[in-house]
Amino acid sequence: MATVGSCCLVGVICQQTLFVANLGDSRVVLGKKVGNTGGIAAIQLSTEHNANLEAIRHELEDLHPNDSQIAVLKRGVWKVKGIIQVSRSIGDVYMKHARFNREPIDAKFRLPEPMDMPILSANPTILSHPLHPNDSFLVFASDGLWEQLSNEKVVDIVHSNPRAGSAKRLVKAALQEAARKRETRYSDLQKIDKKVRRHFHDDITVIVLFLNHDLISKGAVQTPPVSIRSALEH
Repeated sequence: MATVGSCCLVGVICQQTLFVANLGDSRVVLGKKVGNTGGIAAIQLSTEHNANLEAIRHELEDLHPNDSQIAVLKRGVWKVKGIIQVSRSIGDVYMKHARFNREPIDAKFRLPEPMDMPILSANPTILSHPLHPNDSFLVFASDGLWEQLSNEKVVDIVHSNPRAGSAKRLVKAALQEAARKRETRYSDLQKIDKKVRRHFHDDITVIVLFLNHDLISKGAVQTPPVSIRSALEH
């Protein structure tokens, strides 16, 4: 249990403002109408807490000035202490409390030196975005989607298709791209055991929220249309 962790992404709309709390490497992207052109722009609202980002490495270095190995490059990927990519998460207490960084957990999760302060944090980054009538929809998704599809591609897929099944459509597009990268067929990828499939793609969970500005402006409680899909269900 000490090595189990999760990212978290929360969105709340209050007084015509979207508030987002992000913890880990999930992401929320806004689909925004471009004037009266019929086009759509992709606007990334959140920033991942991932050691591959230079800003996150600087943040880690500022928090741990006496640790020259707080961010380590392994096989082309930056990781916190050479172990985990995210710098913030729920759980993962083996990187937060010394009493959990010991046997019987696997040696690959254990730190070589004593832990005098938490390595990972559970504090989210919170941002606000005043909603505009041209703001059309929001895509909340885990990193498995964004590793396969760009922000622009995701927004284009949602915008160019019927609302119903938007999340399922995005998951399928991501899996098709993962299969293409590994030079295999989508149908064959689906047959692979889920434990093995982690070598092909990360977990993928998607929520697409379409904004109803009439309800938002009235402060109504009625739930707007939501489309949710996970790769495990798919």
